[in-house]
Formats: sequence, C-alpha cells, structure tokens
Amino acid sequence: MRMDEVSFPDLQLRGKATVERLRRSPAQSLRVRRRDAEDLVLTTAARAELEHAAASVTTRMFVAVMRRDTRARELVTEVLPEVFPWVTFLSREEVQEFVLELVSTLRAAESLDNPAPAVQVIDAWRHTAEALADPDLAALLAADTDEDHGVVSPPGAA
Repeated sequence: MRMDEVSFPDLQLRGKATVERLRRSPAQSLRVRRRDAEDLVLTTAARAELEHAAASVTTRMFVAVMRRDTRARELVTEVLPEVFPWVTFLSREEVQEFVLELVSTLRAAESLDNPAPAVQVIDAWRHTAEALADPDLAALLAADTDEDHGVVSPPGAA
C-alpha cells in the first residue's frame, strides 16, 4: 500500500486539514516530505502501537519456531532466495550462517525494541554476496596469502 504524502509546509500551514487527511488515509499514515532534512512519517499513536505489536509478535513467533524446529530452519533456508535473491551468491553454509545470525539478531533487537541491528545483519550479508558475485573480487578475497598489508585507515582518513 502506497503512503499518501504532504509537504512540511502543508503540515505547518494547514495542520487541521492534514490531520483530517491522515484520518482518512487507508494506511493511517502520511509521509511528510522535507527539502532540508529526512522525510517524516505522521501517524496516530494507536496505529503506531498496532504496527509495533504486530511486528513484535511476528518476530517472536518466527524466532521461537526457528529455535525449536530443524525443519523450519531448513524451509527458511530453502525459501530465502525468494526474500533475498542475492543469497544465490552465498554458499549453502553461508546461507545457513546468515539465517542463524539473523534469527539471533532479530531476537536480541526485538528485546531492545530496535530493528537497526537486524537491518545491519541483512546489509552486511548483502554486501558479502555483492563481493562474491564479482568473480575477480571473489578470487582476490579467496586467495590464500600470508601478506600483511598493515593497519587499515578508517574511511575518510588520509
């Protein structure tokens, strides 16, 4: 479902009309477009609580099933390419490692009420798949070398 949009000036200048538009919105949310900063999402507290509760219950159920049932872990490993097509570039062992790390992180992130760690795990594995998809880079990474290239500077450091 696509979210309706309003501009930040509309929110400021036509607050009542914007709230009425929010109330009538099928998603009960509005994207507030801003030119000078990140966009915002305007929603009702009740809707935010419902979405949080649904995501939390779904995560807890998924994690519980994955922790208790070997067949569920196997099934998730099999269907993962439908959710994350890039796992095609990972070995079966790497896909299994990704699943285990994701489930563990989902559990911990849910307990903190912070989805960022789970997204970070997904991004890290996606970047690994991107590297493995490039034959030259994959060969370079797989090369067995004893060379130590020294300390790596942080990004942006000279």
